[in-house]
Amino acid sequence: MDLRKLKTLIDLVSESNVSELEITEAEGKVRIVKAVHNPVVAMPVPLAAPVTMVAPPSVAAPTVASVEAAPLAPVVEPAGHFVKSPMVGTFYRASSPGAKAFVELGSVVKEGEPICIIEAMKILNEIEADASGTITQILVENGQAVEFGQPMFVIA
Repeated sequence: MDLRKLKTLIDLVSESNVSELEITEAEGKVRIVKAVHNPVVAMPVPLAAPVTMVAPPSVAAPTVASVEAAPLAPVVEPAGHFVKSPMVGTFYRASSPGAKAFVELGSVVKEGEPICIIEAMKILNEIEADASGTITQILVENGQAVEFGQPMFVIA
């Protein structure tokens, strides 16, 4: 679209009551939207004086009854070694969508054995077990984003 024609359209929209104009031609499509300026009026709000409540002498002050709190259940950390993500990326349990997962719950792994893949910047990084033992927990879902240092597996 010709620049002079575009400027003329902008001037027409700005001078009229039209708030939006869209024109489609062989060369392309142009949409002109007039900005609406609604002034915000700030009203001063009077501040209230602080209110102090005083109980009459005949009213006894409330007492706090001692309440025995139920003991909170302790947070139980899974026993074993945590395999943590060495990078930020996307966690995959298998080498491809239709392939068998590297490990399952109860799988026995040896140190250095591949246990998952983390995709980072379009590169598939094979992650190896850093301890030998049995996979007791898988803490990450397939296809989930992982952060650096995030626990992924528990090996007991």
